[in-house]
Amino acid sequence: MGDSYEVRAGHADAPAFLTCEHASEALPEGYAWPEADLRLVGTHWAIDLGARDLTLELAEALDAPAVLARYSRLVIDLNRPEVSDTLFRLMADGEPVQLNRDLSEDERKRRFEDYHRPFHDTVDRELRATRCPMVVAIHSFTDRYEGAPREVQIGVLFDTEEALGNAWVAELRTLGYDARANEPWSGKAGLIYVAQRHGDRHGRRAIELEVRQDLAMDPAFRATLIPQLATLISAPV
Repeated sequence: MGDSYEVRAGHADAPAFLTCEHASEALPEGYAWPEADLRLVGTHWAIDLGARDLTLELAEALDAPAVLARYSRLVIDLNRPEVSDTLFRLMADGEPVQLNRDLSEDERKRRFEDYHRPFHDTVDRELRATRCPMVVAIHSFTDRYEGAPREVQIGVLFDTEEALGNAWVAELRTLGYDARANEPWSGKAGLIYVAQRHGDRHGRRAIELEVRQDLAMDPAFRATLIPQLATLISAPV
């Protein structure tokens, strides 16, 4: 099976604990992409493009601990609760995801126990060992969704942390970014599941950062953004 997660060690007093739930499009041993699903490889359906690099570079800048997924979100979405109807993605761009077609209850349970639960158990264990005041999940989003281009560059997603989230949006706008609160998805719709779940459990603040994938994949863009994010995350609000 292999570990469903990658752990990056960091300082226990770092200003944030980082997670990256969609860091890879790899499949676990014993799985292979059906031919019909090859259309999804290298796309936002299988991976948050650029998110792993963002996470590791930000972790380096903050000397922060991080937990990153090793396998594709199409195996099982770690950023969804067990009861979510998108835990296993059935459709993508209007066509069935063959990897998840006709999943038996045994297969659903096996994927949950082998990949979802170990990831969350690891976040719990690693976060508990720190005094990091917040959990920050790192994601990227496609620059074109259902045929429409997206202008937003950075989304700050939050549920209960409105003051913190809005302060980050304001600062990012001051720096010249098209930053928006709870776009392109809303943290109030349960879409920051990992950060909120573990933040609540351990008494830490919870935020998710979404960077448009064409920018997240650009090393020059990241080289400018990372120190700015490190300053932002380190500032008390």
